Amino acid sequence: MTPEEERIALFLDFENLAIGAREALRGHEFDLKPIADALAERGRVISRRAYADWSMFDEARRMLTRHHVELIEIPQRLGASRKNAADIKMAVDAIELAFERDYVTTFVIGTGDSDFTPLVHKLRELNKKVIGVGIKASTSALLPPACDEFLFYESLEGVEAPTRAEKAPPTRRKAREPEPPLAVEEPDEAAEDLETLITRTLAGLQRSGGDAVLASSLKRALLRKDSTFSEADHGFRGFGEMLRHLEERGVVELIEGPAKGDPVVQFPQDGGGENEAFDLLKSVVADLQKKNSGPPLLSGLKNQVRKRNPEFSEKKFGYGGFLQFLKAAATKGVVELEWDDSLGDYKVSAP
Repeated sequence: MTPEEERIALFLDFENLAIGAREALRGHEFDLKPIADALAERGRVISRRAYADWSMFDEARRMLTRHHVELIEIPQRLGASRKNAADIKMAVDAIELAFERDYVTTFVIGTGDSDFTPLVHKLRELNKKVIGVGIKASTSALLPPACDEFLFYESLEGVEAPTRAEKAPPTRRKAREPEPPLAVEEPDEAAEDLETLITRTLAGLQRSGGDAVLASSLKRALLRKDSTFSEADHGFRGFGEMLRHLEERGVVELIEGPAKGDPVVQFPQDGGGENEAFDLLKSVVADLQKKNSGPPLLSGLKNQVRKRNPEFSEKKFGYGGFLQFLKAAATKGVVELEWDDSLGDYKVSAP
């Protein structure tokens, strides 16, 4: 373990997260994997605990067990008394760990409940970095400013937050979206190809720690995401050989680092195929704009792009979702984005 690695302890107020996600994401169940991946880009998670009355979350219990989370049982009680018992137990355990394990540098508190704000303040007094994780709609405005960093679950890679248009009743959606979506499945995380895995991880490291990402740091982040990762499984004798192969394909660019054999890995200055993707997007938007006598909506736009190029995926360029890709395109002047409050969706137009 290198000295610069963060040692992370994860504490989940699971009932708060699970119910918040179910309400905010059209009934979708809370999944720990997006959080686990985000933390893998920030450091080494050495402790994982979740607090709930687990008789209420049978499926979630199995999911968390697969992620090696210690399940702390809060006995069945009525209303606020059960909630208070979970809050108190979680706070006591976090403070106890802070004193007993001084090598833990970062505490991740998964909740949107403002009752945990004093815990956050106390951990920071103890010189611990605190990262909060919560659901936007159920997170108190008091909690995020108290943390060193706050991650909204809906904004994490691997979580597709619905637009208000997607939340509308089926009859309204059918009237506004007569065409069925293109039957193209998004690739599963376990099956995602090497290029996508590398670009998503590299982008995450750049967002969380700056632009200079060493090859050794990239390899550690890959192993934290999947401890079974091996470049040999992809036909390479070493990690450096794999990176050089990806450089030849225009996926990454390598420049000399501070230590021999440990180059800085970055995205190619010419975009590495990203510019072609932006051109494709602009062409599709322009055609739809002309056909419909107005700018198309974000909902369904990705399907239209993939009709033109079935191999399109924004994740190949390090973007966590299609909206993030669109925002990058808007920043570069490729398209223009305008939120329409009456439709609950973005209008996308070609300048």
